[in-house]
Amino acid sequence: MVASPSRLQMRCCMGVRMTGAAAAPAASSGGGGAGPCGRSACEAPEQERRLRALFQKLDVNRDGALCIHDLAEGLGRLGLHRTELDLLKIVKAGDKDLDGQLDFEEFVHYLQDHEKKLRLVFKSLDKKNDGRIDAQEIVQSLRDLGVKISEQQAEKILKRIRTGHFWGPVTYMDKNGTMTIDWNEWRDYHLLHPVENIPEIILYWKHSTIFDVGENLTVPDEFTVEERQTGMWWRHLVAGGGAGAVSRTCTAPLDRLKVLMQVHASRSNNMCIIGGFTQMIREGGPRSLWRGNGINVLKIAPESAIKFMAYEQIKRFIGTDQEMLRIHERLLAGSLAGAIAQSSIYPMEVLKTRMALRKTGQYSGMLDCAKNILSKEGMAAFYKGYIPNMLGIIPYAGIDLAVYETLKNAWLQRYAVNSADPGVFVLLACGTISSTCGQLASYPLALVRTRMQAQASVEGAPEVTMRGLFKHILKTEGAFGLYRGLAPNFMKVIPAVSISYVVYENLKMTLGVQSR
Repeated sequence: MVASPSRLQMRCCMGVRMTGAAAAPAASSGGGGAGPCGRSACEAPEQERRLRALFQKLDVNRDGALCIHDLAEGLGRLGLHRTELDLLKIVKAGDKDLDGQLDFEEFVHYLQDHEKKLRLVFKSLDKKNDGRIDAQEIVQSLRDLGVKISEQQAEKILKRIRTGHFWGPVTYMDKNGTMTIDWNEWRDYHLLHPVENIPEIILYWKHSTIFDVGENLTVPDEFTVEERQTGMWWRHLVAGGGAGAVSRTCTAPLDRLKVLMQVHASRSNNMCIIGGFTQMIREGGPRSLWRGNGINVLKIAPESAIKFMAYEQIKRFIGTDQEMLRIHERLLAGSLAGAIAQSSIYPMEVLKTRMALRKTGQYSGMLDCAKNILSKEGMAAFYKGYIPNMLGIIPYAGIDLAVYETLKNAWLQRYAVNSADPGVFVLLACGTISSTCGQLASYPLALVRTRMQAQASVEGAPEVTMRGLFKHILKTEGAFGLYRGLAPNFMKVIPAVSISYVVYENLKMTLGVQSR
């Protein structure tokens, strides 16, 4: 298979080579002890002077700010051609005050942040770790992605890459003709080209696949082209499903206690954690702590598979490059995929709640419970609480994703120099915090959903709507009543995240998924 230059351009975030004044920000790092990863302190004033000169070159209308028109015309004068979409991405990425343009401070901040991302790409391609990318390394990188090219073709890619529009001028990344690219050449070439999801970041920062806290409402993870083409994606999903099963089983007593507190706790029946466990053991013995866990584990496989397939189809439907999804696009696709998956397996959610609330001897098993519900309440009973469940997807998935991405980007900007690998503790901390925030935001809806699912299992309970139930809880218990069971729910987050991570890593090795 022959890879065209545009293929490598897409995968390696390739952009444009800056010349003259435009090359100023990418000054040589040959002096002062600075290498590919940074500049010495003595270069800072000179760097700011050169950035100011570049800013003034691009500021066509001399108003002290860069809009899309300024960038298009200014870069055009420098012989550089960028699409309107690329220019819009640059402005959006650096526009902190949301005024649609970049002042000098925002321009400098964007370039510095952008350069950090370029370092990660350069490091991931520089397999020999010698500060240069040669033809062999390009061949190896493309082979990792499932694309086979010859060394001669790689040399042509090094020598000549078309930029911007296909009719634009030819520029050369390898400026000194050595058939290698050093850090300065790489940085000059890409400096004003938007870079988004770097494969190495996608590889290390899995979130939804790794962490299972009992609620499968998170936005699905992205997979690199390499993971897709080598079939590693399904191994990740299987490892994630197995990790979720072990995690949910280990934390099942806390999960059942949460359900009991959501349904039965009130001002007149103030159920505490120790008292709840004592009551469960007294009523059904130690085994009763795991009631409802079987169906909770069984629904992992169909829900994960449906959500992943729906997510991929929705991404194609909205016409977005599969490895270039922005946060709001991931939230849209992930929320819709979650809604489809939840709709498909929702009867299992109702069964899980009823099995967790059952008394000793009430049902002989899951099938008996399902038959009992169907005969006494009809098919509609399997969709009780459906509306609050659907409404809970957006706040849970949105806040979880936003917090995780914020923490991830903060770490990448501050600490990612040679690798995007955060290490186990950073990953666990980010996953725990984002999951906790997502659960906190959607918890009132989750509580109302559980009470609606449990209506027929509570003797004498009247049929109420979601709105009526909210009003009843607020009137009789106050706002605190919407957070019954929150303590055991939060207590299970850290052990659930830790267990799922350890099991995931072990299953991943067993299935032959190699971490870099």
